Amino acid sequence: MVHVLSSRVLLRPTDPERSRSFYGGALGLEIYREFGTGPERGTVYFLGGGFLEVAGRSPEPPAPGLQLWLQVADVRAVHEELRARDVEILREPVREPWGLVEMWVADPDGVRIAVVEVPADHPLRYRP
Repeated sequence: MVHVLSSRVLLRPTDPERSRSFYGGALGLEIYREFGTGPERGTVYFLGGGFLEVAGRSPEPPAPGLQLWLQVADVRAVHEELRARDVEILREPVREPWGLVEMWVADPDGVRIAVVEVPADHPLRYRP
């Protein structure tokens, strides 16, 4: 068995500065650490129980199908904040048949991001 001590999503954007502006500015993610200098420097953001590292550069957008899932306390409040910051909202908050309230946005390279609220009565929160 592999004993994992830490993990993170590695994102190699086509334009690192634009992506840092999106994740740190528009989404407002807190910085865990930074390393290196210049436009290729790395920035690691907190993602609740994980991390998102934006570092390096890729000539092509990240892998098709890559998606992020971010749980928040109040998705409607986050929707208003992101709309005020001119983040492209792909889909407004909707309560899904499986009980989660989901909104979808995309980063500058088209990485889809689910912003999710887990209601108090949902099985992910409710423990009998």
